[in-house]
Amino acid sequence: MTKPSIVAAVQSGRILVSDGAWGTFLQQKGLLPGECPELWCLTHCAAVLDIARSYIAAGADLIESNSFGGTAFKLRHYGLAERVAEINTAAAALSREAAGADRWVIASVGPTGQMTAMGDVTEEDFYHAFREQAVALAAGGADALCIETMSALDEAAAAVRAAREHTSCEVLCTFTFERTRQGGYRTMMGVSPTAAAQAALAAGAHIIGANCGNGLAGMLPIVREMRAAAPGTPILVHANAGLPKNVNGVDVFPETPAEMAAQVPALVAAGANIIGGCCGTTPAHIAALRRAVDGLRG
Repeated sequence: MTKPSIVAAVQSGRILVSDGAWGTFLQQKGLLPGECPELWCLTHCAAVLDIARSYIAAGADLIESNSFGGTAFKLRHYGLAERVAEINTAAAALSREAAGADRWVIASVGPTGQMTAMGDVTEEDFYHAFREQAVALAAGGADALCIETMSALDEAAAAVRAAREHTSCEVLCTFTFERTRQGGYRTMMGVSPTAAAQAALAAGAHIIGANCGNGLAGMLPIVREMRAAAPGTPILVHANAGLPKNVNGVDVFPETPAEMAAQVPALVAAGANIIGGCCGTTPAHIAALRRAVDGLRG
């Protein structure tokens, strides 16, 4: 039986579980400082495939891909700008192999590191770069494209439009927010959860949300604000394992799998439909989230 779209699955009442961190997992497998993570999709296929399989085994319904920095802008730093199609197609194909026929691949699309406000690029430049990546990820078998860790509305909108106009994939768009001194939440570029939700939907996103920046507890007010701004739209949360603490020069994410899982009922009540992890989360965290979500049906 053909699996439904992600939106249809959410509309049927399901709470879905997504995957966890990729970067730290790659480092555990030997990725060195200064190496291109995305190139591992070609040079260390077995290691990348194992990461994806680990999250599927933990109970994830959706799996991302090792393509966060897969635009030409990012790959140019490694002399790989001409290999965008090759790298991204491989990234999606590896996650597709791990996911099988009944799980969704939500291929990762991260920010370019450029800003129109600084005169680095134009919105058209963004659009062309994201189009090239999106087409390659779709060719590799992605069901959806997860445009994530966004902070600027123009870049996010360009990515969403490129994905919608050049692929048949569902499009997710998440922003990263930090708590302000006034108590609200804003992206690095000053964008509120309400403005982010509205802009993503206007550009054509099927699913909106937040990732990184906060633990699950810190995501609650963000989800509530997004839910108020977009009552009928699925909301995804990829949370860090708590706020990082620097221990002997190393960022440590302190939240345990049990502590993350304890936040699930409140997060679902706030309006989240898809819950997964970001920095510091592991297959153990995702397994705990899986049990918590399944417990909601009990």
